[in-house]
Amino acid sequence: MSDIIRVYKRDDDGSLEFREAWFDEEDSQFVVNYGAVGHQSKTQETDVSDAAAAEGLLDAFAAQCAEDGYAVIPDEEQYWVVVQFALKTREGTARDRHLADKASDALISHLAWRGLGVVDRTEFTDFKLNIFCLCPDVNKAVSAIKVCARGEDLDFTKLSIGAAPYTEPDTFKLKHSAKPANSFSL
Repeated sequence: MSDIIRVYKRDDDGSLEFREAWFDEEDSQFVVNYGAVGHQSKTQETDVSDAAAAEGLLDAFAAQCAEDGYAVIPDEEQYWVVVQFALKTREGTARDRHLADKASDALISHLAWRGLGVVDRTEFTDFKLNIFCLCPDVNKAVSAIKVCARGEDLDFTKLSIGAAPYTEPDTFKLKHSAKPANSFSL
């Protein structure tokens, strides 16, 4: 069974809407999450008897979304948004690893419930923690990341955010820095 179906559509006014659905095996529920990208989504859960029933609901959901004009946004049309925290050591300490786990978990939830993308990976480089997110809307993702970092006490004073088109990962531009800066580097 597929993990999750996530699709998007531009409205007549140009705003991006999203819909996603998945089967929560633990609670035996079919979950549909939808709304305007960048805003807290609405969620509907339906109890289902088994995985086969959930698969049928996922197929029906995908068909309805296609009929309504929703489609998957290919990775190539999205953006890398990197959430970066400055570290005091080259490799990172136990505290830094805790920050990486806490920040990744917070961002996974915050971005997903707003249709803003997924956390792809986390890596430590020289004196930096980088969390790579794949996002359909850079500006809304950057705003949401700043809100998440403040709300989750993720050391906002050490935060920088850079973004680049998926197909141009060597062209990161600085989108936010807690300290005066003009460029962004991994």
